[in-house]
Amino acid sequence: MNFDVGIIGLGYVGLTLATALAKSGMKVIGVERREDIVSLVNEGKAHFTELGLEQIINEQVNNGNLIAKNQFESSDHCKYFIITVGTPLGPNGKPRLDMIRSAVSEIIDQMDDGATIIVRSTVEVGTTRNCVEAELKKTDKKYFLAMCPERTLEGDAIRELNTLPQIIGSDDRETLNKASKLFRQLTNSIIYVNTYEAAEVIKLVDNTYRDVQFAFANEVARMCDAVGINAIEVIEAGKQNYPRTNVALPGLVGGPCLEKDPHIFNHSANKYGINLEITKAARYVNEHHPAEIVSKLIDRCCKNKSKDKIKISLLGMAFKGKPLTDDLRGSMATFVLQEFQKKLSRATIGVYDPVVSIENLKTHYPGCSVFENISEAASGADLIIITNNNEIFSHQNLNKLISLLSPNGFVFDFWNNFTADPIAANNDRYLSLGNFKDGK
Repeated sequence: MNFDVGIIGLGYVGLTLATALAKSGMKVIGVERREDIVSLVNEGKAHFTELGLEQIINEQVNNGNLIAKNQFESSDHCKYFIITVGTPLGPNGKPRLDMIRSAVSEIIDQMDDGATIIVRSTVEVGTTRNCVEAELKKTDKKYFLAMCPERTLEGDAIRELNTLPQIIGSDDRETLNKASKLFRQLTNSIIYVNTYEAAEVIKLVDNTYRDVQFAFANEVARMCDAVGINAIEVIEAGKQNYPRTNVALPGLVGGPCLEKDPHIFNHSANKYGINLEITKAARYVNEHHPAEIVSKLIDRCCKNKSKDKIKISLLGMAFKGKPLTDDLRGSMATFVLQEFQKKLSRATIGVYDPVVSIENLKTHYPGCSVFENISEAASGADLIIITNNNEIFSHQNLNKLISLLSPNGFVFDFWNNFTADPIAANNDRYLSLGNFKDGK
């Protein structure tokens, strides 16, 4: 069959892009090794939560614009190939390239003369040139290669694919034009950069910058906890009508991008003899700050109960709550849970998430109770921890929530969902990040 686009990898990046391109009228084939995902897509379903995605998949599968396969067939011809496979960190902390190499091999076997290949995956600097292009050069086929990083917000990707500027990096003008022709099916906002490397760095800079911002906010929270003042009050009051301060709010910092992209950025710099001190420090703060909080929470719990009798409930296991997602990859809630399990091995620990399925929670957190609702999670708990910013938590009645706890039970909120609530301000059974009170 003839297709406009072949996408290798139908994870979060690949499936949303495949769906958006299919909706624009292009014929798209998605190649994915996981049989269950291929089956779901061909049934018109998504394997993760993403606003509006499943409806569009169903429409595009039914009209013949989108099909998924485990591998290309010899008769499948594509004008464009897009690599969207994952690049997780290996055991040594360096980004893995095995899936990139595998995708390139598939493309080389399949592509016709004059095909355009686009790297969409987040990669360390130099990967497009030294890995992808180096392999393509071994063929006798003509090709065009561009690096076009994915920059959408998980949970809002379908909308952002049609609104965000698309970065296109190549040192060849004809390639820039060909890649531009593809992405203009989605948006007219195109930004050209003159090298693969510039495009690679843009994605790493975007996410590392956010990581640094959040790390500073978490440092502010640590300071305010020590002083006994409210970090949210400090941050919000400080930037009100003041144009030179825009501090982020503190919280758990993780997810599939922020947990790895700063590491990839730093590793890339190391190859050139550069040590990124701020990048490393920010990642350290965001990775280690939650452990400090867990220790303080345990100390408070153990004032009234022995360690082996403590009941803890974590609310919000997906790595974020806004926009909605059921993605558990890189979730700092998992890290918080593991810290409690290490330090309170005999405590009773349960989990709840309004988006992640009960089956998925049971699979990911064996040995933990899995609750169907917030009331069940709160009932008799010594400690409730709100670990993401899903709006369902901020809409709870705080007094009612506290009334369900054990007599000395309390709520700790990593996301300050109740900061503006006068009840919270005067209730030592509600603590939050940057407003721990700690007996003050």
